[in-house]
Amino acid sequence: MNQGIEVVGLYVHDQDEALAFYVEKLGFRVHTDVGNGDYRWLTVQHPDQPSFQLGLFTPGPPVLDAATAQAVRAIVAKGAMPPLVLTVDDCRAAYARLLALGVEFTQEPVDRYGTVDAGFRDPSGNGWKMIQGRG
Repeated sequence: MNQGIEVVGLYVHDQDEALAFYVEKLGFRVHTDVGNGDYRWLTVQHPDQPSFQLGLFTPGPPVLDAATAQAVRAIVAKGAMPPLVLTVDDCRAAYARLLALGVEFTQEPVDRYGTVDAGFRDPSGNGWKMIQGRG
């Protein structure tokens, strides 16, 4: 039996705002954008990883009740979720490019562990580590 992870979900406050951030600033592309009543299934892909999707979902029905959804929104806004990791060829160049596009950085590029990394957030507060590949 073949198994694998195809979609990892990320909670966002506003799907349109998140979509603009991930497509226009990070260079992802839309994979799926379909609605079903009040629920919208929205996924994006990194152009170099076509078999993997990042789901941009708003907390709420049908997955979460209203009280839980509000609690999740508050946790995400505080940056309390574990960071996602984006690998890049040149961390300092990517930092300069994304900073110029208005990306909010929480950490400038730092040399450590034999590579360079930086930290940033998406508009909902989700944390990212951007790490230079060792190649």
